[in-house]
Amino acid sequence: MRLHVDAHGEGRRTVVLLHGMTGSSESWWRITPLLVARGFRVLALDLPGHGRSPRDSDLTVERAAQAVADTVDSASPGRPAAVVGHSIGGTVTTAAVAAGLLDPDLVVSVDAPVRLRGGADRVTATAEYAAERLERTVEVLRATKPHYADQDCVVEARAAERFDPATAGALAAAPGGTWLPRPGSIVVRADPSHHVDDDTAAALAASGVVVRSIPGAAHAVWYSHPDAFVTSLPELFG
Repeated sequence: MRLHVDAHGEGRRTVVLLHGMTGSSESWWRITPLLVARGFRVLALDLPGHGRSPRDSDLTVERAAQAVADTVDSASPGRPAAVVGHSIGGTVTTAAVAAGLLDPDLVVSVDAPVRLRGGADRVTATAEYAAERLERTVEVLRATKPHYADQDCVVEARAAERFDPATAGALAAAPGGTWLPRPGSIVVRADPSHHVDDDTAAALAASGVVVRSIPGAAHAVWYSHPDAFVTSLPELFG
């Protein structure tokens, strides 16, 4: 499977960006130009069932990881300078690295779960995602996400329109698992976080993962705390 890619910049070093559930490559709209200004070429991908990428009624974390790796290799042969994945995008990144499908110089997971329970009822999960999709309009996002700028609302509402609940339902029904970032990876998390709690953060740090917490941040850290997010990653933003 080849995924949709939005490519930006002409730099010789590549940064790959992977959004979270119900998002799209546009979710990185404020981050991409900052990376381009630092001299990177940026590849922002749409995950399966998101944006302009193909749907997949048999999606698993492993299938998503393979699709990401194949797409990155096709779009930019060679070793990426960094892969940054948010939420499920971070889980997929970790899985791809663990399987040897990707080997970037730097791996960054943004508030990404290291464990997925899996085994959900596909019909129920699909219906829940369909209901969530309908709630992610510009008007509702403005009312429920006070930390969103107007452009954030527009981008995320457009992503919801293109989001395929059946693909997400397949992923929820797939077997669960644990995907731990390799030592030297960076985890940027909200504090507190529903996805990377304090115990998980401590265990990751003990394993050699660099954990950086942003107090009061939302799950999409760069939406609520853009300056703190950029500051937390001097490896990319200087």
